[in-house]
Amino acid sequence: MKDVEEAVAAAAREEWGQVVATLIRLTGDWDLAEECAQDAFAQALDRWRRDGVPRRPGAWLTTTARNRALDVLRREAVGAAKLREAAVLTRDEGPYDPGDDGYDRYDTDDSGVRDDRLRLIFTCCHPALPIEGRVALTLRTLAGLTTPEIARAFLVPEATMAQRLVRAKRKIRNAGIPYRVPPAHLLPERTTGVLGVLYLLFNEGYAATAGTELVRTGLCAEAIRLARVLARLMPDEPEVLGLLALLLLHDARRGTRVDAAGELVTLEDQDRTSWDRAAIDEGTALLETALRRGRPGPYQIQAAITACHTTAPTSEATDWAEIAALYGELTRHVPSAVVRLNRAVAVGMAEGPEAGLALVDELEQEGALAGYHLLPATRADLLRRTGRLQEAAEAYGHALELVENDAERRFLERRLAECRSASVDQCEGRSSVG
Repeated sequence: MKDVEEAVAAAAREEWGQVVATLIRLTGDWDLAEECAQDAFAQALDRWRRDGVPRRPGAWLTTTARNRALDVLRREAVGAAKLREAAVLTRDEGPYDPGDDGYDRYDTDDSGVRDDRLRLIFTCCHPALPIEGRVALTLRTLAGLTTPEIARAFLVPEATMAQRLVRAKRKIRNAGIPYRVPPAHLLPERTTGVLGVLYLLFNEGYAATAGTELVRTGLCAEAIRLARVLARLMPDEPEVLGLLALLLLHDARRGTRVDAAGELVTLEDQDRTSWDRAAIDEGTALLETALRRGRPGPYQIQAAITACHTTAPTSEATDWAEIAALYGELTRHVPSAVVRLNRAVAVGMAEGPEAGLALVDELEQEGALAGYHLLPATRADLLRRTGRLQEAAEAYGHALELVENDAERRFLERRLAECRSASVDQCEGRSSVG
């Protein structure tokens, strides 16, 4: 029974986006697609216990969800439009088959993009939708992230995010936004949103906002795959190349971010000899190609920052001054509090922890990152590096109140214990000297 539950959980992580994307294309109904996908996963728990886990879980889930959608439409088919939708679902296509190349085999437009998930991203990223709604809706439907998870990623209340998702779906339905990749001359107006979706999709895989695992490998791989498709679609767009470079450079060290026991390993303690050199070489080559276009943007800058880390032979050899300067440039493109927090870390490493703490203090006073666990965690690490261990312990305790991911929680607990222990030794040392 446990094996079946694990198989269904794994299928949910790996296949949710494909199942929902296919159903949205077939039905045009976002809510129905999600409802039928959820029903298919629920059926899998019972059926797979009885019949065994199918050889291709994604095909089984998509066929089951499609049949469920057909049943719903048949019951509700009171008009010609619903009947036509039902007819689409019953056309003689046989069970869903992604083919040997992994693409959905049902081609419905002439864009040349044989991928339901990428079509879904372009649909969500229509310029008629506000940028926050575009990205949030795609993360909900493609990655299967919950509304609370997306709200945390955007640092907004859950109710606010729920309203954005409802408004975005309503806008797509009422405006009749088509489910397709637009013609080449219209691609640029959607590029920003599409890149944002792929970036956040990868980030959720690379550092999950909640749950037992720090890394969701399937989401990382899917984001990179879609970024490659997009790079083939827009080979002359430097920010597209910059994003792909960024994802590859980050992904090169994914396998060293947790140890065999699933515990988080910090960048400075990771085994650099185990990093994926092929991914690093490909990423740096893509970055160089993008930068030669002479139109630097935020993804190229972030890729350059990541390249500073991945090409340094040792942690001590990292060029933190260059990284701090690059973050300064990035803030001019993306003046967000999170970027400024990352810059504070770099400044703290380049100029000393007190310099970084001064920047963290500014962010705390502004309040933009209230509730974001990495703000007190950053403060704690900088305080630890200054030797102010009691203050560091307090900051780690605050971060623990906010963190949602189990692996990060255990890491913060270890740091807190280390600071408390070292603080006691520090106090006893002072007492003996006195």
